[in-house]
Amino acid sequence: MLSAREVETVFERLAEAMPGRTADAKGPKGQPDPFRSCISCMLSAQSLDSNTAKASAALFKLARTPEDMLDLDDRDVAAAIKPCGLYNNKARNIRKFCESLLAEHGGVVPDTRAGLLSLPGIGRKCADIVMSFAFGQDTIAVDTHVHRVCNRIGMTDARLAEQTAMQIEDRAPGWAMRDGHFWLIQFGKRVCVSRSPKCESCPVADLCEYYAANLTS
Repeated sequence: MLSAREVETVFERLAEAMPGRTADAKGPKGQPDPFRSCISCMLSAQSLDSNTAKASAALFKLARTPEDMLDLDDRDVAAAIKPCGLYNNKARNIRKFCESLLAEHGGVVPDTRAGLLSLPGIGRKCADIVMSFAFGQDTIAVDTHVHRVCNRIGMTDARLAEQTAMQIEDRAPGWAMRDGHFWLIQFGKRVCVSRSPKCESCPVADLCEYYAANLTS
């Protein structure tokens, strides 16, 4: 893995090359409150953003609070969220999430990682995204792009995204925690893409373990 100083250098260069958090950055999938942010995050699992948006819009026309959501039949929820796939499982998870939120937190979405992770259907990525977008806390949420970039460069050496999240939280400098997610995801979409990464235009190629390995192979 890269040294702590090299990791900081990666963030310094990405901060210069990528736009970071923009003024119009909104909650997960553009939702206006923590409850709907959590639900939309749950719907996004194995779903394209466009399909998640359709499912979220349809569901929130029916209910926007945990109480109203529990008044719906699971079949109605499943029908509304069908565009995002796995709709029967997600409908059941939404019910469990709402029941737990009301029973354990009085219907108020907790603003801590531990509190969010205690809720059914909320994993590390979703918890970090909600913390960052809905509560404005400095944390690097790890999605597919961030997971790929961190491990390809050598900032982390994790097999699972959750492990990457724990490692990058330990290794990222404090000043990079606010915008680190944005730099990494933008970099992963523009330069360090899944197939045929654009190493020739990469601002951190000289530090990258993947580039070094392929340069000598």
